[in-house]
Amino acid sequence: MSNTTSGTATFDKTFVIDDIVEEAYQRIGVDQLDGYQIKSARRSLNIMFQEWGNRGLHHWEIDETNIDLIENQNTYTFFRASTDGTSATTTPTNGVYGVDDILEATYRSNRTQSTQQDVAMTKISRSTYSGLANKLTTGQPTQYYVQRLIDRVNIFVYPTPDSTAASRDMHLYFVKRIQDAGDYTNATDIPYRFVPCMVSGLAFYLAQKSKPELVQQMKLLYEDEFNRALTEDGSSTSTYITPQAYYPNV
Repeated sequence: MSNTTSGTATFDKTFVIDDIVEEAYQRIGVDQLDGYQIKSARRSLNIMFQEWGNRGLHHWEIDETNIDLIENQNTYTFFRASTDGTSATTTPTNGVYGVDDILEATYRSNRTQSTQQDVAMTKISRSTYSGLANKLTTGQPTQYYVQRLIDRVNIFVYPTPDSTAASRDMHLYFVKRIQDAGDYTNATDIPYRFVPCMVSGLAFYLAQKSKPELVQQMKLLYEDEFNRALTEDGSSTSTYITPQAYYPNV
């Protein structure tokens, strides 16, 4: 007689902040927790999520949106916080916030029709944008520069949209910030693949404050878990490698 399975796969959403903190503390040998320790652990978890933003691209935080281009306007702003984004006149009407960087952009015609057409736009550096002689030249935008500030992300398009381009859109793929931990009953804003390294990472952070003798051990476990999760993240696609031909005597 075989046993039945649970029929569910929701552990990552039922494993709330309280459980994560308790599991991480138990890994460093701390079983009895007071209110300050729980608060301190939640703070460490938020710091760790921000540190993850420095470790590379997290594919679950990639989203897409459209900017309605406006005639003679070459700057468009996304705010990092919803309280700013909802009150800003330069924020797109779709209310997107939490944007950290722009990955790709296309100039899109006929967005809501079956005949829509995309033309790839080129992301340029600050130096390249700065070197453009007349940034107010109008026409169909073909390039964009992303300025990442503390509270917002500015997108400068070139050429500046003319009357024809103003009836078109700029379609974006962008990276969002990982959401804060928030209330102790919240689930985290991460996929199930990252649950093991999240707990290991929090244990490493807590060891620095409570169990210094375990710091190195916890760090090794954390880095091992994180590397496996990062390798698994994303989607598998074909990769083609073409050797570069070099003829020094030609």
